[in-house]
Amino acid sequence: MCEWGNEILMTVTVPAHLSSTGNDKQKQVGIDACIAPIVQALIDAGIPTASSCCGHGKEPGCILLCDGRKLIIR
Repeated sequence: MCEWGNEILMTVTVPAHLSSTGNDKQKQVGIDACIAPIVQALIDAGIPTASSCCGHGKEPGCILLCDGRKLIIR
């Protein structure tokens, strides 16, 4: 786990159904540094993510996938 604010900027695809424009779009977002490799591996495998948080030592981390599934990181 990392401290709040320790992020890595990554380019992610916002799928059309989650985008304000109704089209897929690319966006740079800050990903918690300690889980950024997991998020990148999911993206590289073609599994789009909607959000993520490592939990910062206060709760389990999670990665929400665009299809609604949630990965819990303990």
